Amino acid sequence: MPSGPALTLPARLLLLAYDPGKDRVTGAPDLPLALRAAALVELAARGLVQEVDGVVTPVLGARTGDAVLDQLLELIEESRPRRWRRLITHHARATHDLARRGLVTDGLLRRERGRVLGVLPVTRYRLRRPGYVEAQRAGLLSVLTSPAPADDVPPEDATLLVLAASGHLRSLIPTRTRRLHATRLSALSVRAGPHVPPIARALEAAVKSAEAARSSGGG
Repeated sequence: MPSGPALTLPARLLLLAYDPGKDRVTGAPDLPLALRAAALVELAARGLVQEVDGVVTPVLGARTGDAVLDQLLELIEESRPRRWRRLITHHARATHDLARRGLVTDGLLRRERGRVLGVLPVTRYRLRRPGYVEAQRAGLLSVLTSPAPADDVPPEDATLLVLAASGHLRSLIPTRTRRLHATRLSALSVRAGPHVPPIARALEAAVKSAEAARSSGGG
């Protein structure tokens, strides 16, 4: 892990979505959905949200001190009851933007302002430590392809792999690799903890719906 504050699941997943060679996020059109799912997983792992009769219920007034997680807790508290999938899609961009801002603050991303064609303003976010990100990506992929038992995998690594696969982060786990290692991913989902499989299933359903909408020209 890098020096400084420990990274939350959504922060780690955002870094892993970067292609260090291109110094940008690639192959992840539904990254905000994956980051929202990661935030929900972290809250569930901390015992701050749980599914009760199919509805996600928070511990009222609970806070973590992390901007991304606390914003999501407030959203769950203040909005009508929702299931995992609806929470994954509801204002997911807010989780993405806050996670990215946190990585800038932590010194892992840098923000660059420029102009497209010398006219249109644009903001780009570049890696400050591409070597670190490359090593993390390589390490996770070795876990995915390893013959070692899933029980030997750290639960957080298992969680990141499952979310990356369910969120169709293709630059990290290409579609062919995801299908080839479907059995391994199922075992890693169990290893990740009981809160992960239902959220991962909801994430995959949300991503497939978004992909279908784009395919049909609906968004």
